[in-house]
Amino acid sequence: MASEDTNTDFIRQRVARDVADGVHPHPVTRFPPEPNGYLHIGHAKAITLDFGVAAEYPGGVCHLRFDDTNPAAEETEYVEAIQDDIRWLGFDWGDNRFFASDYFPQLYEYACELIRRDGAFVCDLSSEEIFARRGTLTEPGIPSPYRDRSVEENLDLFERMRAGEFEPGERVLRAKIDMASPVLPLRDPPLYRIVKASHHRTGDTWCVYPLYDFAHCLSDAIEGITHSLCTLEFTDRRRLYDWILDTLETPCHPQQIEFARLNFTHTVLSKRGLKRLVEEGHVRGWDDPRMPTMAGVRRRGYPPGALVELCRQVGVQKRDSVIQLAQLEAAVRSELNETAPRAMGVLDPLKVVIENYPEGQTEELDAVNNPQDPGQGVRKVPFSREIYIERDDFREDAPKKFFRLAPGREVRLRYAYFVTCTEVIKDADGRVTELRCSYDPATRGGDAPDGRKVKGTLHWVSAPHAVEAEVRLYETLFTTEDPHDAPEGQDFLANLNPKALEVRRAVLEPSLAAARPGDRFQFERLGYFCADPDGTPKAPVFNRTVTLRDSWAKVAKRS
Repeated sequence: MASEDTNTDFIRQRVARDVADGVHPHPVTRFPPEPNGYLHIGHAKAITLDFGVAAEYPGGVCHLRFDDTNPAAEETEYVEAIQDDIRWLGFDWGDNRFFASDYFPQLYEYACELIRRDGAFVCDLSSEEIFARRGTLTEPGIPSPYRDRSVEENLDLFERMRAGEFEPGERVLRAKIDMASPVLPLRDPPLYRIVKASHHRTGDTWCVYPLYDFAHCLSDAIEGITHSLCTLEFTDRRRLYDWILDTLETPCHPQQIEFARLNFTHTVLSKRGLKRLVEEGHVRGWDDPRMPTMAGVRRRGYPPGALVELCRQVGVQKRDSVIQLAQLEAAVRSELNETAPRAMGVLDPLKVVIENYPEGQTEELDAVNNPQDPGQGVRKVPFSREIYIERDDFREDAPKKFFRLAPGREVRLRYAYFVTCTEVIKDADGRVTELRCSYDPATRGGDAPDGRKVKGTLHWVSAPHAVEAEVRLYETLFTTEDPHDAPEGQDFLANLNPKALEVRRAVLEPSLAAARPGDRFQFERLGYFCADPDGTPKAPVFNRTVTLRDSWAKVAKRS
């Protein structure tokens, strides 16, 4: 039986009914990616569903099967990246990793058997001619002039296709179903085509390759899949899935069930679109933190649990919808708030000299690593006469409700002291270059003994101990919620956000020099950040994962 906390979505209800009725002892599902690109965040829903449903039953199994039937677009790099992404999300296929290419000999024999049953024929029409004859939803298609070839002629031609006698596009094997069917995928769809390219696993053994609709259902049947979970765009193709399995004698007949895919605002999730972004140099690679690939968001610092949690929140539906990217970011903040240790960094440094603090003195102050998790303990933060604060934390002419530093105003330095601005130093252009302040030694790490209060608390970094770092600030990759809604004559690239990446030279507290790639932190008052592989201990690089909510920014925006 399924676990008690199992969600009651329509797919799980169907699986539970099949198990209860004895149709299957347990579910066997599969996640079938094509190794022609990196996985994107929309795949998280399919992965969590495929692996999750199987894991809810004793003996349940989920296969990882690569649909590697197009050698012209597939690479081993993508196979390895997909496996890394699935493991990163927290799932594992154990010994159940398969490839459609494992079944090429069987699939070829199934195609020959379909020809013998007069269910397929070799067609000489080009792909353009086939499409032109397909018909519409209101008009039937036009049968191929080669549709009535004899079984013997079709077998001979198909074997010659297999032997490499013909060039790509010269001939194709098509199913013989019904050119007047109201279901367009049943109008004699192609099943096999000629591709003369080296396959990443089988090399040059084959020059004919099955198309998805033929390979997928038969691979499911060969593996004993019970429930073939697909996204909604495969709904019409279920009829073809069933026709192939009903026409041939297969070990079993899996049930295809469709669900709504995971879509996000400000995002392009088509592999073709993502590949263009990479190949045309709009991003630095598949793992660029601006990319909605799993490799990209992992490098940016998203914790895998946030994606899994979002999939749980969204649930499983039968109708497509678009999720606000802010909902994913909220899930990321929620998890990192509980898990990420705190640190202090200054992204736009403004120097402060505390004139009444002893020259040459350094204190080690206690700083809480994570108030949500006392088990993370405290760290030591150096404090000295010269520090850096954020330039935005100072206003010479402070507006109403601005409670940060201003001339004559007292604020608290996080974990340290109360300081008061006594002088503003400017350059010849009138730009503030330095602040002079005084501090109250009696306020170390807490409130003032006389009970006076301050409304502002600032983060800071000790200047002599500061670690210089590159910090990369990310915004959405596209400026519009629907990137495909582009001006006439243009495509989604017209909506690329030129401000999607901003690089800052920042200063960080010294503890961050020891951060390893992938380590996540909350930079206090700024947001969540992740150490990037480009960094070194002497020159760290951090990516901003998500911002924190900034109360003053909201006030300023309203004013």
